Amino acid sequence: MSDHNYCIILAGGVGARFWPLSRESRPKQFIKTHEDSDSFVQRAYKRAVKLFDPDRIYIVTLSRYQELLREQLPLVDDAHIILEPYGRNTAPAILHSAYVLLKKDPDAIMSIFPADHAIGKELIFIKTVQKAQEYVREHDVLLTLGIVPERPDTNFGYVQVSGGTYGGDPVKAKTFTEKPGKELAQVFIDSGEFLWNSGIFFWKAGLIVSEMEKLCPEITMLWRGWEKKRTPQSFVRFVERAYTESPKISIDYAVLEKSDKVWVLPSKFGWDDLGSFEAFSDYVYRATRTRKVHSLAGPSILKDLEGDILYNSDPHKLVVINGLKDYLVINTDDVLLICPKDDATLQSTISELSTPKLKGFK
Repeated sequence: MSDHNYCIILAGGVGARFWPLSRESRPKQFIKTHEDSDSFVQRAYKRAVKLFDPDRIYIVTLSRYQELLREQLPLVDDAHIILEPYGRNTAPAILHSAYVLLKKDPDAIMSIFPADHAIGKELIFIKTVQKAQEYVREHDVLLTLGIVPERPDTNFGYVQVSGGTYGGDPVKAKTFTEKPGKELAQVFIDSGEFLWNSGIFFWKAGLIVSEMEKLCPEITMLWRGWEKKRTPQSFVRFVERAYTESPKISIDYAVLEKSDKVWVLPSKFGWDDLGSFEAFSDYVYRATRTRKVHSLAGPSILKDLEGDILYNSDPHKLVVINGLKDYLVINTDDVLLICPKDDATLQSTISELSTPKLKGFK
């Protein structure tokens, strides 16, 4: 195993599709679905330490979440927390991380994991990651894990590959499609040429920087001279200016859909991207074969329910629900949400939060 492997955990999003559990003050990666469970970022870190020494693990998050991260991961040194002044999606975050690693190790190899993924078969996952790391050590490629699809899921992006999806070695990427409709997703599955785009990446830090310089110079030009910043304070000021002017763009759109160096490792380890309540509910059903997701702190009377997600944070409030199907009922200290659980309806419902009178509830 290479001595140049480093882990980057992306934990900077605001998790708007998990509102009102996920808030601007405490976003999804820091919430716990049950009182005795780990948060998303805690789970991601526990997986990472099975693959990397703690001094090789870095976590990217927004500056305003630094204290939350310290609270949940107190053993992580501040030097291993990469702070973003503003959320600008994954491309600026990954470039920032690459520069941090290059300053430490010019031969750094990046393994990049979003914080909000569920991994089913951890031993297979570990072996897959090790195989991916070895491949990018030997090849100048941008490698992503492509999940062999189990169903025509419309919550995920898809990547088309050359040479089929069921071999054990990396294959070249052809096209990317973001969240197709049901019919198109079924066409993808039937073709045998498409994998779910996991958002888990592996590459040399120097290679991703050179590809970004070529394919998205509007971002990299903002970082010119970064290596000349000699003090932590001057580097923080530099980062602030770079993020202020940076576009919001994912690494997929900025680089992967344009680069001819993208390869995909077909993978099977029980993966889910828990990006919304709807996706979370589907994941729980596949894992437990029950459509009931309950986390109720107090007493409850529940009858004739199907496919609902119920959450109550108040141990002194009795929850009584009868005859509800595929709904969210979320009770927090300051918000009560009752809404169909599909993502489109939820986003339409909470769009009013952008109005000035409701901004305090975001």
